[in-house]
Amino acid sequence: MLAPAASADPATPDGQATLSLSAVLNGASAPLTGGLRWRVFDARADADGAHALIVESNLANPTLTVPPGDYVVHVAFGLASATKRMTLGPEVRSERLTLAAGALKIDGTVAEAPIDPSKLSLAIYVPEGRNPQGKLVDAKAKAGDLIGLPEGNYHIVSTYLDTVGGRFLASTNPSTGKSAAPAPPTTLPTNSIVNADIKVASGKLVDVTLRHRCATLTLKLVNKPGGEALANTTFTVLTPGGDVIRELIGAFPSLVLAEGEYAVVARHDAKTYQSSFEVKSGMDQDVEVVAQENGKEGP
Repeated sequence: MLAPAASADPATPDGQATLSLSAVLNGASAPLTGGLRWRVFDARADADGAHALIVESNLANPTLTVPPGDYVVHVAFGLASATKRMTLGPEVRSERLTLAAGALKIDGTVAEAPIDPSKLSLAIYVPEGRNPQGKLVDAKAKAGDLIGLPEGNYHIVSTYLDTVGGRFLASTNPSTGKSAAPAPPTTLPTNSIVNADIKVASGKLVDVTLRHRCATLTLKLVNKPGGEALANTTFTVLTPGGDVIRELIGAFPSLVLAEGEYAVVARHDAKTYQSSFEVKSGMDQDVEVVAQENGKEGP
């Protein structure tokens, strides 16, 4: 059974080949220290044209032990990759593959405070013509990671994820007009979306900070300002134009909203109340809807 060597010790078992691997960006001198996936294939193709996978590793600088023979070594760094064919004898050998690529690191902030990477959903596109989102090339990029990319222009879309509590109701998707069940709160996208256009150069690291302008709001229906929140209340948050942002239910559900003006409709015991509020970036706050009818406070 072929497997990575148990240690980085260059001592080679009799008749075996020990291969130490590293990768570097074109134009850079220091080897990459993470984000790599190495695969070693048999150079001989099977009857169906496929090459058998001999061994693989996610280490930055793996040391592998294999029988002497002909191999194809492949390394992937994000969307960038390099391949080298080599013949190995019973020897200790070091090989460094060069990637014609650059690296991208994306971070996010709100009111100058860093955003936990788990609260950002990142997508990377290659523009086509006048369409900045012409071709999606990475839908699962992670903030804080080094992302390997071939040299070129890219468009980044960063969506802030709602990780606060509250029961979310199905709401209408404004793009399709259809109602759909929402994702779990830990992965619920908000309307705080930031776009950026960047250029990746071979051998260079591009460090991008995306500034979200949003805040966390806690909704409450109360009989009087500062009063106790009424349970079993349904809230609908809308834009000034009447587009539904989200529907929630509970005594004081929370949600994240992009900076701007909004309206909220609260329904409780077959009665409806409405209020408006403003969201300012980084300023978390409670939004109270006072239960009033005809200018009088509710019971």
